[in-house]
Amino acid sequence: MATISLSNNTIHVGERFSFTLQRTLRLPDDGKTYPLPPGLDTFPLLRVSDYEDKVPQRWREQGGFFVPLYQREALWLQFEGAWWKPNAVKVSVGGINAVSGEEWNEELRDDPQNYIVCPDQPWLDGINIGDAQVRQFVATPLGLGDTIEEQLTGTDKWGGIQLQVFEPRPGVFPDEPPSRGPIAFEALAEAAAPAGMGIGAGGRMDQKIYPDSHGLDTWDQSSCTPVFIHIVNSEQYFAITGREPPPSPVSAQLYTNMNLPWFELYDEDRSDLPASERLKTVKALKERDSDRGSDQNDDESVTIDSDQIIHLKNENKTE
Repeated sequence: MATISLSNNTIHVGERFSFTLQRTLRLPDDGKTYPLPPGLDTFPLLRVSDYEDKVPQRWREQGGFFVPLYQREALWLQFEGAWWKPNAVKVSVGGINAVSGEEWNEELRDDPQNYIVCPDQPWLDGINIGDAQVRQFVATPLGLGDTIEEQLTGTDKWGGIQLQVFEPRPGVFPDEPPSRGPIAFEALAEAAAPAGMGIGAGGRMDQKIYPDSHGLDTWDQSSCTPVFIHIVNSEQYFAITGREPPPSPVSAQLYTNMNLPWFELYDEDRSDLPASERLKTVKALKERDSDRGSDQNDDESVTIDSDQIIHLKNENKTE
């Protein structure tokens, strides 16, 4: 297993791969499909090992990190990798693979592909529903049956977010960056009861999940390094740390005033993984509320409405 470290709210796995959890506004769940929203800041991450006397036993066994999210708050994962020596990465929410819909295991598969490659994949905003679309990651309490995990398995065993990071086989890629090479990864995304919380499915957005161009045999399957991220609400965060969580997410009005761009990747030449039939059966949180006959009006997060999205996208089109 590779070493895992935390600095400036960034989790580093091994020498090259790192990722952050990015705060964003929740998209409307109105049947429409929206562009990718930007990050508004990184979420604060804390080590489980620093609070072992105040966290659940399961957390102590798994280790990892924890993060405070408000109920129905949206997030996305931003990845950083080395263009000259990539990593294969599996992303799970509540032990459910966000790409393939299968349950937790340590095997890389290519039929269907159950992992992403970093680079090329710069970010992941939700679960794969096919047709170059995902359903947004949205935090919701465990125990209500609303999380992706609970809908597909009937249990809330896992909660949180899990990553598994794999190294390439020795000799496939160079051990040091070549003197000349393709464009750096960072430039790909330019301008264009409860025991915790889990991840539910939100609104739709455009996002491709790229097939592995290197092939399954590229990856050393014995090199799996798991990373566990536990999610807590504001009260649980205070109980564990003795500190107030970060301020509430910014308002939709402030978001509009900031004139932040919506993003599109110029990836017309890239294909997309097929839909996970299992993930397509997951109901969005709005549908879950409707099933219960409730109209979720006590969200702690902010949803930007579709008119604002259309306005912002039109304002930020390149000439």
